[in-house]
Amino acid sequence: MTQIKPPQEISAPQENSPPPPRTSSESAGQVSGGPSLGRLVGVDLARAVAVFGMYIVHIGPPLSATTGVGSWIRYVADGHSSVLFATLAGFSLMLLAGRREPKTGLAGRQAKARIAIRAVVLLALGTVMAMEYGGVIILGFYGVYFLLALPLVRLSAKSLAIIAAAFALVTPQLAFVLTSLLTPSVQESINAYDPLRRLSEVKVLDLLLTGFYPALTWMSFVIAGMALGRLDLSSSTVRRRLAAVGASLTVAAYGMSLLLAGKNALRSTAEDGSSSGGSGSMPPGSGSMPLDGGSFPDMPASSLLSAGPHSGTTFDIIGSVGVAILVIVGATVLMDRLPRLRRLAKPVIAVGTMSLTAYVGHFAAQSVLSTPAGTSTQQSWLPLIMYVLGAIVFATIWSRFFRRGPLEYLLNAATKPAKHIR
Repeated sequence: MTQIKPPQEISAPQENSPPPPRTSSESAGQVSGGPSLGRLVGVDLARAVAVFGMYIVHIGPPLSATTGVGSWIRYVADGHSSVLFATLAGFSLMLLAGRREPKTGLAGRQAKARIAIRAVVLLALGTVMAMEYGGVIILGFYGVYFLLALPLVRLSAKSLAIIAAAFALVTPQLAFVLTSLLTPSVQESINAYDPLRRLSEVKVLDLLLTGFYPALTWMSFVIAGMALGRLDLSSSTVRRRLAAVGASLTVAAYGMSLLLAGKNALRSTAEDGSSSGGSGSMPPGSGSMPLDGGSFPDMPASSLLSAGPHSGTTFDIIGSVGVAILVIVGATVLMDRLPRLRRLAKPVIAVGTMSLTAYVGHFAAQSVLSTPAGTSTQQSWLPLIMYVLGAIVFATIWSRFFRRGPLEYLLNAATKPAKHIR
């Protein structure tokens, strides 16, 4: 299921030091007269929602073991949480590249260097974690997204939105064709020259095409987030229009899929096979039509009409982007219009300000505590509740003493050499 990323530093890197714990990490770069605090805190709240969505997928009971409201929570989290991460990744890339106006000249070159360094660090960290937890780890994919996004960081919101739409319309069909050509012999030939093949099960081919979060189709989410990052979310008019767009995309995509593919069009396939990941891994099928255990060549072309979680189809991408937009806009409106709720939500917002730490931490904790993953053996919601509460308590206490989360601090420190770019 990459700051996803898939995490604030997963979901996206931050250029400036976050302010004191009581404010959003993005507020550091704000000046008097800038966008409202509610908008900034809302983005951190959206990050926290993405983090807890990942927890639900990785730790909570499987969909087959839930009923009622629990089934809806589990179903919505399956797919949409990591998509929200990726969308926020694109949004936050604009914090480095220049929010409303792209940085140019020396500042632009240094910003691109910081993005590139973060990409390499996330790719390395993701590869190391994949050795233990398998292809479910999103960090390596985030590194690839960041690198691929570099040529786009100076584009306008309109241009980015057009590119995101084009990717959503074209890349699922392209992925279907390309993977249909990937016979075992072709894959072996490609993997023979893969520098990652001896390090983990997530190879270059997986990062680009056949993994859980392949860049070919998932760049749609990142680019859509970049377009959002160029907009003034403090404007009521912009927020209303975005809410209308998000709702329209969601209804149109899922409605059309149901119309064309029938009642099973939105079915989750997350429990159709056995997981290939290690401890704490996501159920199979959570990725965008992975080749392991159910390859594209074995799937009919009619599967491109479905829109289930992580099916990687055009309808899935458009609908998931719509949901991500609604979550981000909804969070910003709530934090802006309801100051009392903002105060009550501070502990949750703290998780959003250190989402990379929260994401990596829950995998490490699963290994240490031997917590069962969200598989058929896990029937209780209690482990999930304990992990959520643990993340909230840790983030709240840590943020009282430090301006960044532990991993956020290290990632930021790794980008210091970018200041020497001339």
